[in-house]
Amino acid sequence: MPAISLTPAQRKDKRGEAHHLDPVVLIGNDGLTSAVLKEADAALDAHGLIKVRMFSDQREAREAALLQLADQLGAAPVQHIGKLLVLWRPMPDKPKPANEGKAAGPRIVKILKFSKSGNHRPQVKKVRVLGNQRLTAGGSVKRAKKRVSSVKKLAPG
Repeated sequence: MPAISLTPAQRKDKRGEAHHLDPVVLIGNDGLTSAVLKEADAALDAHGLIKVRMFSDQREAREAALLQLADQLGAAPVQHIGKLLVLWRPMPDKPKPANEGKAAGPRIVKILKFSKSGNHRPQVKKVRVLGNQRLTAGGSVKRAKKRVSSVKKLAPG
């Protein structure tokens, strides 16, 4: 995969976003191995923007590694500062589960009832509300009904 190219403004934004990140991939004396590429690919899929620390003293080797990582992973080289390399790749869209035909499930709702005098703690009551029920302003549970917007719309005619 070819590397992604960023404009200087986009690169500046990504550098700012990466400032607080810690390195998630470490490259040791063996250099870029298949395991390192696999971990960097997984980290890019999970986070999108990652820092890589390379324990090499040769600047040329670090620059070559950054370009090789970006080229093989289809990422954009954002920054190379010292022994830290920053890479960015857009995160893939995750498929959403289909919830067709499923109604809302039961949930636990907290009801607070304050004391009339204000000197006592409010009473907390946990109530289980089913999918076809709703909670009224008074704190009671009622079965949900379809709301009628207009009587004229219901009239045949």
